[in-house]
Amino acid sequence: METTLSQKQIAELIEAATEARHRAYAPYSHFLVGAALLGADGKTYVGCNVENASFGLTLCAERAAVANAIAQGCRNFCALAVVSETDNGPATPCGACRQVLAEFSPSLTIICARESGSVRILALNDLLPELFYFNDR
Repeated sequence: METTLSQKQIAELIEAATEARHRAYAPYSHFLVGAALLGADGKTYVGCNVENASFGLTLCAERAAVANAIAQGCRNFCALAVVSETDNGPATPCGACRQVLAEFSPSLTIICARESGSVRILALNDLLPELFYFNDR
């Protein structure tokens, strides 16, 4: 996918997501994830996954970053970097996160990276081609 982001912006988002990943709370899965969301205001909002013994209450890094941005007054996003470490390439956002991201920025650029270096750049539209929304949006 082509993106309007510069290599510097991509690197900065990956770095911010990597730092957030190191603060994740994942005592059950041990799957640490960090996210960095670039707001249309030019600021970066971070989040990390926070697990809970009641697994349904676990908060994904991407939704934590969205909540952080919303709490600070930003509701329009340009790009999201997600950093994790998997054996089979960079992980993409889960379905719930895709829908939450689409609520605010359906054409969002998604940067999926492994801390060990591999990077994939995708469009949210490709990950969630028929998003759910109300007609009065």
